Amino acid sequence: MANHKSAKSRIVRNNKRAVINGARRSRVRTFIKKVEAAIVAGDKELANSSFKIAESEMMKAVRKGVFKMNTAARKVSRLSQKIKAL
Repeated sequence: MANHKSAKSRIVRNNKRAVINGARRSRVRTFIKKVEAAIVAGDKELANSSFKIAESEMMKAVRKGVFKMNTAARKVSRLSQKIKAL
């Protein structure tokens, strides 16, 4: 257990941030799944519109520090390739 007041407050803050970051990560994954579902269904228009939203969410997560830039860029690139292949 933490001995200093600052260490105790960091534990509390880190737990709060973990919950928030987990929610953000889950939100991004949900949007990615929507794009992938549209790709599997073969609906290019729905895939494009879902992709736009998913890309925006991924970049927002990058700005908040949930994902690294290269990770988000790789995911965007791969989704984009799948959509173009439709």
